Amino acid sequence: MTDQARALPGGLAGYATRAEALLPPATAAYFLRGAGREETCRANLRDLEQIRIWPRALAPLAGGHTQRTLLGRRLDVPMLIAPMAYLPVLDAEGEAGVAAAATAQGVGMCLSAQAGQPMETVREAGTACQWMQLYWQAGRAPTMALAERAARAGFAALVLTVDAPVNGIRDAEIASGFTLPAGIRAVNLDGLPRPQFAPLKDGESVLFDRVAHVLPDWEDVAWFCANAPLPVLLKGLLHPADAAQAVVAGAAGVIVSNHGGRVLDGAPSAISALPGVVAQVCGAVPVLMDGGIRRGADVFRALALGASAVLIGRPVCHGLAVAGALGVSHVLRLLRDELEVTMALAGCRTLEDISPACVQPPTLSGSCSSEG
Repeated sequence: MTDQARALPGGLAGYATRAEALLPPATAAYFLRGAGREETCRANLRDLEQIRIWPRALAPLAGGHTQRTLLGRRLDVPMLIAPMAYLPVLDAEGEAGVAAAATAQGVGMCLSAQAGQPMETVREAGTACQWMQLYWQAGRAPTMALAERAARAGFAALVLTVDAPVNGIRDAEIASGFTLPAGIRAVNLDGLPRPQFAPLKDGESVLFDRVAHVLPDWEDVAWFCANAPLPVLLKGLLHPADAAQAVVAGAAGVIVSNHGGRVLDGAPSAISALPGVVAQVCGAVPVLMDGGIRRGADVFRALALGASAVLIGRPVCHGLAVAGALGVSHVLRLLRDELEVTMALAGCRTLEDISPACVQPPTLSGSCSSEG
């Protein structure tokens, strides 16, 4: 065992504690904190913890596995690394190191458009990096140009994030004065046009009048889903009505997410919104979830309430900050091991055995019915 491996934390909680201690306060504020009073960040964690898992005795487990096919691609475990910006701030290996770790562990990866490394470099580092996330650019043409570049680089799907038309007010990040280090930028957006804002007229609002005209609407999304070179998933949906509209618009999947509590503080937790979205979509497309996943038992809880897979964010940041790609690989392995142990103790041999009957959910305060 190498000295580096010997020094790794023994568990996921240890990675979180050590990352908080190692990171400069401003960096920790950007990657690990949320918007406003962080009510939604806390709800993501609290609502998952309140879901009880039924132990089941003497269930047959021979031949069990955690494999799942998603949009035609097999995953060894129903987890993907969530898109996160500027990972070279945490470790020089950055997104390429994370892609290598994901590939080693059979976990999927969704690369952020605000990655600090070229998408082609990241793809070369790890073939598990199959999905490319993007925001709507300054119009249809530049958005499609980014999508076409992703297709040429070998990506298999696009993830259009729709829950952040404007940035959330991140108190901790503002107070810390976080700025990107010199030399780190969203390199994949180089050369793309930036939004051009017309001068304000009397009585106009900077937010509602200048910004709104460069943002997409459902018609733009439907156009993109119909014309993009790859299947498009929509990320950042909580309300069932929005999920239904995503299916109508041609989305190949939806990702229930509140942006890790980094945009609208006070939004429902992702896990509380998940059942309503699953019911509304009714199997038309896969439903994924992110927000608050910290342990393998949390993955199980999300699957039990209808998620096809989950996306992992902050635990990956913890691993990368503590030990680079090796740390990420270890974190992913720990999550998989914990999921397998949870499945075994809950009497579930395969993912298909995991159902709402496996858990005892409380009445989650943020839950949203499929109506209205």
